[in-house]
Amino acid sequence: MSDHLENPGQYLIAKLNAFMRTSSGSEDAINDMASRRVASADRGQDIISEGDEPRTVNLLIDGWACRYKMMEDGRRQILAFFLPGDLADLHVYILNAMDHSISAITPVRYARLAPKEFEEISDAHPKLLRALWWESLVTDSIQREWLVSVGQRDALESVAHLACELYLRLKTVGLVQGQRCDFPLTQLDIADALGMTQPHVSRTVAELNRTGFVTLRRGELEVKDLRQLKKLAAFNPNYLHHLSDD
Repeated sequence: MSDHLENPGQYLIAKLNAFMRTSSGSEDAINDMASRRVASADRGQDIISEGDEPRTVNLLIDGWACRYKMMEDGRRQILAFFLPGDLADLHVYILNAMDHSISAITPVRYARLAPKEFEEISDAHPKLLRALWWESLVTDSIQREWLVSVGQRDALESVAHLACELYLRLKTVGLVQGQRCDFPLTQLDIADALGMTQPHVSRTVAELNRTGFVTLRRGELEVKDLRQLKKLAAFNPNYLHHLSDD
């Protein structure tokens, strides 16, 4: 987690620059907006819970979070992973109550952005509005791809596909160093995202590591051969819409 918040919107800016070149003025506006109301949450703490009234849009500044639904018997389905620079539910404030929860996977810092601020920044920087719509549509596209994994991909393909996606999303915002990036997900997190059991995930991760294309362990992901990993996962990056897949 960063020690300062000089540029709290830096990861969102980096992601938007994958779609269009932002101006220095719009970047300053994003950083200013993101610095006004910064909050934090500990690992496992809800940022917002199902049933709460959403009043703001949450921009993840540091750390990882997830969107999830809980069943009455305690089972959890993870619906999305949020990385630094992600906006959690861009238009959720129009709802009366949350129909899902957002929880911190790691300690996180996030900015609580008011709807009025989006209106002001869009009026002042019209091109930025198009980029924000793009960000929202990419989030929807990722959700559709996850549905394909749960419904059609086998276990090895699903875990490899998730590794590819998270690696490329982190690379786009500058959070891959060499071939390595943080990977704080537990095997239970992966299981709850992909509709698998934890023992099945454990066996699948071991099988994936044996390919030599990737080393996936708690805390770190190292992609040694991205081309072969993508082939194994049947990974087509078109659903990420202009995010780098070099």
